[in-house]
Amino acid sequence: MARHRSPLRNWMEYLPARAAAAVLQCFPVEQNLETAAWGGRLYFQLSAKRRRRAIANIQSAFPEWDIDLCRLIAQRSVENMFQLASVDAMVMTRLLTPDKWPEFLDFSKAATHIRRMMDDRSMLFITGHCGNWELLGYGMSVIGYPLAALARPLDNPLLNNWLMGLREAHGLKILTKWGATPEMQKIIENNEHIGFIADQNAGDSGIFVPFFGRLASTYKSIGLLAMRYNLPLLISMAERIDGRFRYRVHVQDVIEPEDWAGQEDPLYYITARYIHGIEQMIRRSPEQYLWMHRRWKSRPRHERRGERVPPSLEAQIRSLPWLDTDQQDLIIERSNRDSRDMAAAGESS
Repeated sequence: MARHRSPLRNWMEYLPARAAAAVLQCFPVEQNLETAAWGGRLYFQLSAKRRRRAIANIQSAFPEWDIDLCRLIAQRSVENMFQLASVDAMVMTRLLTPDKWPEFLDFSKAATHIRRMMDDRSMLFITGHCGNWELLGYGMSVIGYPLAALARPLDNPLLNNWLMGLREAHGLKILTKWGATPEMQKIIENNEHIGFIADQNAGDSGIFVPFFGRLASTYKSIGLLAMRYNLPLLISMAERIDGRFRYRVHVQDVIEPEDWAGQEDPLYYITARYIHGIEQMIRRSPEQYLWMHRRWKSRPRHERRGERVPPSLEAQIRSLPWLDTDQQDLIIERSNRDSRDMAAAGESS
């Protein structure tokens, strides 16, 4: 449940946002994107804590990169975040219409897979905090493949109602995270599709799967939903092209029910595979990922206890066919090293 907020505060946030959206209409989109990128660079310089976090996450994900490249990618990631929030979100509903969308969305790399959504069968549409995750679901609805997307409602009801109304104008349905399960069941029974941003940190009790060579906590609910209703998963991304308001849609992977039917631990397999798909999309355009996101904040129980990777988890990691033996060894050793570091930190404190 959202925190209690005063009506005055709600209006003080809502009115400037509406005014800013109106002002944006007076300037070309490309100019607004340049201005937003400038704001992102300024924020990157001023926010030392988030700057260090983004750089550290990139260094962890790409240990072969030097510090200058890591810093550059971190800065461009923040620029992209500002462009998404202050420009794309405001112009998306005006520019992406049933008549104009081909000017801004390129589906040539994904057409075959996207057409599967015409089948009389529900699919789970998976993306991460890479590219433009909001535009992806909205764009699918505009071209005639409506989704229901799970999202947390904004604390400000005025902003929430305004933005949700814009996004639902062409068929996209927003499900709040509070009490969404019955709605999802109805959607699946009607053979409609559900979209998820699937790379959030799931806390200490999440399922820990490899992500850029390190275990990352991930929600179990998507895999459980796929298993319960025997649903395929389509992992996709809307990638910004040349810094403009133009996007190319990629489908990285499609996970079919028969793919996990023979797995010893199907939930782990499904979860690890779609997270691997998200990782591959990020590698395509690392500057378009939200590196300030605390993706590795939560740690598995054995690391919190300062213990080695348990045999059951090691078996799960080694069962993943897209990882070779060296990659599996590195993930396990990284987790054992993190365990030793946490144990040493506990002793010193």
